[in-house]
Amino acid sequence: MKTTRTHGLDEREMELVKQLMADCKSTGDIQAKLKKLFAGTIEQMLEVEMDEHLDYEKNSVEGNNSGNSRNGYGKKTISSDYGDCEIAVPRDRNGEFEPKVIEKRQTRTDEIEQKIMAMYAKGMSQRDIEDTLRDIYGSDISQGMISKITDRILPELNEWQNRPLDKIYPVIFFDGIVFNSRKDNKIITKCVYSVLGINMEGQKEILGMWISENESASFYASICADLRNRGVTDIFIACHDNLTGLNEAIKSIFPKTKNQLCIVHQIRNSCKFVPYKDRKSVCADLKKIYGAVNLDDAEFAKEEFREKWDNKYPNILKSWDKNWAELTAFFEYPQEIRRIIYTTNTVEAYHRMVRKFTKSKAIFPTDDSIRKVVYMSVQEISKKWTMPVRDWGLAYSQFAIFFEDRLAA
Repeated sequence: MKTTRTHGLDEREMELVKQLMADCKSTGDIQAKLKKLFAGTIEQMLEVEMDEHLDYEKNSVEGNNSGNSRNGYGKKTISSDYGDCEIAVPRDRNGEFEPKVIEKRQTRTDEIEQKIMAMYAKGMSQRDIEDTLRDIYGSDISQGMISKITDRILPELNEWQNRPLDKIYPVIFFDGIVFNSRKDNKIITKCVYSVLGINMEGQKEILGMWISENESASFYASICADLRNRGVTDIFIACHDNLTGLNEAIKSIFPKTKNQLCIVHQIRNSCKFVPYKDRKSVCADLKKIYGAVNLDDAEFAKEEFREKWDNKYPNILKSWDKNWAELTAFFEYPQEIRRIIYTTNTVEAYHRMVRKFTKSKAIFPTDDSIRKVVYMSVQEISKKWTMPVRDWGLAYSQFAIFFEDRLAA
């Protein structure tokens, strides 16, 4: 029979809407009716499941002497999109009935759990999630229960952290982000170190995250060893902010990798020694160094800077001299590659986005709580990484020239 549609509803659906509208004077009345309808539908589905379990319908004579029978009902409260609903769950005399639509120990619908995970991923605190569920759905779900629900992401997180990686990454970035954590009733700082890789397609990818209280060469070596154990055989260029011991750690695991220190960080550190009145002039002269056409011009600009400023600010060039090889590695490559590697802004931009997702969480009780929220932030942030980095086609052609033997290996 042909049916007409009004606002996307056919005649049968319109009839159901009319029944729901009866005696309704507000959206609250509609919500209350939908809540009853939801509970009633669940109860009817449970009745059908019991019929299938016993292999006969309710009140049927086929159940006589069958060895099992209905044994009344138990009451259960379910949290759903419609709020807390009390339903009657049928029981069998042998205690063998295992409902599927709402399992024995289930107290929430999947939709509620999905909303909890979504709110957690967006950076909401457990207290805010608890208050939101109470205000919108009338459901009382404790912070402890919310923590248990979000703990279900841990197996997925561990699988992601240990997933196989590509063999070659043209560029990787190291950087850390600090969180406050609780340990032995004290507040301490924990640093989550992230490795952001640019793969052969030019796509950004978080290779993993590692938590530590202290910087050390052995800790960085363990990160590099983890990358190698997960399949990485070669990294062309590693960009970072001169983290203590990181250069040595990278060289010990990936001896062919070039280290490039972040020029932007170097400029910031240099300006710490300079009062405001000279800062503009100093920065302009430092730009002549890192903005030079080639390494020879950069060395000439550095010596000019030394003659002009060394007596007044001797500490500036001490750092440049000490780290000159790693600061100027980018001069070996054309502009297409230089643009990618001379600064760690790529991974710092990622960490700024992580901070937006975690700003409501002042103190984390455990390392796992930190790992959960950072991992869920990664999942949200990486959804936007759909395009390769700028001018990747040109950069890749240059990588293919400069690292031809390693790409062919």
